[in-house]
Amino acid sequence: MSEHETGPGADRAQQPPGPGVTRRDAGHDDGAQVKTGNDKAGPAAEAAIPELVIISGMSGAGRSTAAKCLEDLGWFVVDNLPPALIPTMVELGARSQGNVARIAVVVDVRGRRFFDNLRESLADLDARGVTRRIVFLESSDEALVRRFESVRRPHPLQGDGRIVDGIAAERELLRELRGDADLVIDTSSLNVHELRAKMDAQFAGEEEPELRATVMSFGFKYGLPVDADLVVDMRFLPNPHWVPELRPYTGLNEEVASYVFNQPGAKEFLDRYAELLRLVAAGYRREGKRYVTIAVGCTGGKHRSVAMSEKLAARLAAEGVETVVVHRDMGRE
Repeated sequence: MSEHETGPGADRAQQPPGPGVTRRDAGHDDGAQVKTGNDKAGPAAEAAIPELVIISGMSGAGRSTAAKCLEDLGWFVVDNLPPALIPTMVELGARSQGNVARIAVVVDVRGRRFFDNLRESLADLDARGVTRRIVFLESSDEALVRRFESVRRPHPLQGDGRIVDGIAAERELLRELRGDADLVIDTSSLNVHELRAKMDAQFAGEEEPELRATVMSFGFKYGLPVDADLVVDMRFLPNPHWVPELRPYTGLNEEVASYVFNQPGAKEFLDRYAELLRLVAAGYRREGKRYVTIAVGCTGGKHRSVAMSEKLAARLAAEGVETVVVHRDMGRE
């Protein structure tokens, strides 16, 4: 994703989803305004508070691209707003009489006091009953180094050290914020258009569902997805790779999927794990978690994990969960 955050010339046109990314809709967003806990009648008592998204994450991971995507979707975007001013921005939006219904704020962490200010602002917003979400852009050290070197820019925290020193310092400062994030997107293997597709899938609808899920197939030989909330392993099933007539195809192929689900334990696993996800989803809703990423792995991310991901996504959609399916490593061989 070397095009991420390379300046104002970045592509801002709407793009179709990248390969291996599909969406299963379980609802649509009506843009309903978030209100405070005060339900009294009258304009002053029912001040509509704008919907707020805070975009943060690693420098070079795609914060600017994510922000531009929201801007194209009609959000009011403020880049590099000091965290102490976020509550003020929300207040100004509430006074706009509905003209600023959705605000996205891009923040980065360049010092300890800066992070303290952000925590204080988040606590202030919570105390006021403001519904806010945090989107965290993550990426591997290798991908970040490659991006900084490609644009010949120093990392903002590297000082007199190396790029990897700045990345390590930033990762440590952001550790707590990453843990608080509602949505973590790993951009290590994404290009600009694929990141936009992920953002569109989460924010382009008109009616926000209670819970949104990403079901991601992957290959263990390429590493675990760093943004996964739940990980399951399909390597207990026979590998279609060793069936010559199935090897060239993927889990999207009907013959491959039939082979996978005719193996002992495959259908039982699907039924039981879908039931487990129903229990987990109910808990996430109670805890106010809006996003979950379910990673389904096999050896190469081509056959078993792809077939199982498609079936799990269909089950989640049937339960009313808006679901995006991403096949991270399909076609990588």
